[in-house]
Amino acid sequence: MTTRTATAPGPRERLLEAAQRLTYSHGMGVGVDALLKEASVARRSLYEHFGGKDGLIAEVLRRSTAEDEAAYHQAMEAAGDDPRTRLLGVFDGIAVAIDRPDFRGCRYLAADLALTDPDHPGHAITRAYRMRVQQLLEHELLALGHPHPVAAAGQLLLLIDGALAAGVTRPATHPAASARQLAEHVLDARPAAA
Repeated sequence: MTTRTATAPGPRERLLEAAQRLTYSHGMGVGVDALLKEASVARRSLYEHFGGKDGLIAEVLRRSTAEDEAAYHQAMEAAGDDPRTRLLGVFDGIAVAIDRPDFRGCRYLAADLALTDPDHPGHAITRAYRMRVQQLLEHELLALGHPHPVAAAGQLLLLIDGALAAGVTRPATHPAASARQLAEHVLDARPAAA
């Protein structure tokens, strides 16, 4: 009988983990040398696996979006089956995230602001992520029977972005709770009279 031992992550995974941590805690401008040191890899590994820092940043964003989309689903599932409660549960989840000591805001907003090259591959990833979140919100709004699910999803996404930004700049104001109150108004919209 043989026993298997867990293998240590390879250079690619170590680079991804280090970049995911450092770009969130120190911003997208974190230096290549800091990334290599944190990951304990040679510079060659960065170029072999990602083609350079831009490729690494894009892959970190792609990986993070999958994790954050899962967090949206978990927050909604924890809230139950009612679409209204599920949508409000998103803001409850944001409140929990903002209260974490390592909270540094929205990774995607920070990336879009820091990546000044409009053709950086990270921008396409952040746009696609926001589109998927909006579609998730639209799905729940349709189940709720909202009269304007597309517009309302855009409004909710704006409230989410605002709560995440204010969570860094003004956390003591409880921005997720304020955003949740505004979201209730969006959810309670009634069809216009014919």
